[in-house]
Amino acid sequence: MNIEQQRRGYSVLGLQLASPLIVGSGLLSDQARNIRQLLARGAGAVVTKTIFPGCEKTHAERIHAIDTGMLNNTTYSKRSVADWLILLGQFQYEGLAIIASVHAATPAALGELAAQVAQASDCPLELGISCLHAEDVTEDTPERVEAYAQAVRKSTNAPFAVKLALGQGLHERAMAAQRGGASALTLSDTISGLAFDPECRDVVLGGVCGYSGAGIKPLVLAAIYELRQRGFDLPIMGCGGVQSGRDVREYQLAGAQTVQVYSALHQDMFGTLERITDEYFDFDLGSAQRVAG
Repeated sequence: MNIEQQRRGYSVLGLQLASPLIVGSGLLSDQARNIRQLLARGAGAVVTKTIFPGCEKTHAERIHAIDTGMLNNTTYSKRSVADWLILLGQFQYEGLAIIASVHAATPAALGELAAQVAQASDCPLELGISCLHAEDVTEDTPERVEAYAQAVRKSTNAPFAVKLALGQGLHERAMAAQRGGASALTLSDTISGLAFDPECRDVVLGGVCGYSGAGIKPLVLAAIYELRQRGFDLPIMGCGGVQSGRDVREYQLAGAQTVQVYSALHQDMFGTLERITDEYFDFDLGSAQRVAG
């Protein structure tokens, strides 16, 4: 069995993928050129930067590297909804595997946005409703999650995932997403993080912001494993701290169908993606050969 034979199909949200590795939503997926190149370099799919109606950025979006990952104060795409609808139509014409990340200030507004996306493209959605450092998000509750999911499901038949963050009541929030009509779950969004600049004795990036990276991987693995142990059966896209092909495999062993990578791509974006993809398929092929032997 060679590597090409081992590259069996993967599926999520109605997409048939050549790789289980999906590029997550972030600054890197706010540019059409990056999206196309990431797909050409081996990504199974790409999740767009979160599309948000009327988004007006008043601060410079920045990242700050720390020993165990990355802090960021980014939230939503600076592109308008109209621009994104044109792009999504182009991506569909090109046959690209795109997942549109969407959010809005209210469930009703998100339902309207989902309907607009459905008119422009048949791409699936990811509801980016749980960015815990965004100004419009307060406490994430099962009621809030279900309200957003229901509003989207009433507006479109498109498959969608709800992206949740680790934290209190995760099982209840996951079940609320399922009740609301979600087709899958993405776990985890960034969690709240903070770092100080020891020289000026002030917080970096202006305060509490989003933390992602290797430090959260064991926590997300445990959360996915526990959801599966409790009988949660929707497909899960694991997300958090993926830096190697082995990380991808661990997420699958915990119960994820596909795996998102993002923070690691801020270092040598395309090279890192290719390395992780090759490591995964080499690792998977080696496992199959050991079993056959």
